[in-house]
Amino acid sequence: MNRVSGFRRGLRAAAAYVRSAPGTCVWLTVLFFTTVALHHMSPDFEEDFLRQRSTNIHELSRNPVRVLITSAMWIDSGHWLPYAVLYTVFHAQAERWLGTLRWLAVCVAAHVLATLISELALLVAIRDGHAPHYAVNTLDIGVSYALAGVMAVLTYRIAPPWRYPYLAAVLAFYVVPLATSRTFTDFGHFLSVLIGLGCYPLVRSRGKAWNPKETLAALRG
Repeated sequence: MNRVSGFRRGLRAAAAYVRSAPGTCVWLTVLFFTTVALHHMSPDFEEDFLRQRSTNIHELSRNPVRVLITSAMWIDSGHWLPYAVLYTVFHAQAERWLGTLRWLAVCVAAHVLATLISELALLVAIRDGHAPHYAVNTLDIGVSYALAGVMAVLTYRIAPPWRYPYLAAVLAFYVVPLATSRTFTDFGHFLSVLIGLGCYPLVRSRGKAWNPKETLAALRG
């Protein structure tokens, strides 16, 4: 009987978690099935398949809406579990705090704007001879721009002075690769962080910021 009660409590807890962040859970579920699908593709077919869903210059010029949506439904690394952790730590927390619509607005803004601006910069680089012409077909899929934007907007969830070390860590995580590698993807990630920080108007009415000190005090009783 205790096992049955424990199982029911587990089901209720899982249902409550899904209800608290439905968008995150649906997105993760889609990514799980698309990742499984990738593992059943041959390497050559997988590359061609993903390239057709990539937000590179070639595909954006043909059907921008389609590739902006489909590119966010695949993980090019083929590893779902790390993203499940990241979605739980960042996306789920942001969705609970902001509500699904505002969270989705941050995700869309970061994903779409960072993609378009970084690809425009790449187009200019190709035109000026600073990047090879074949870069118009670069494989560019994934959910990292939306994740970077959400990580940035969560800065406002944390009360000062704890907010500033978190912001410094986020900036360092994305600025260091931009300074060392200087790829257009790194540029896109940095743009996503700026876009997330620019979403402050969406968070102003979301209540008191979280204070880690108060949480620790409550845990200590």
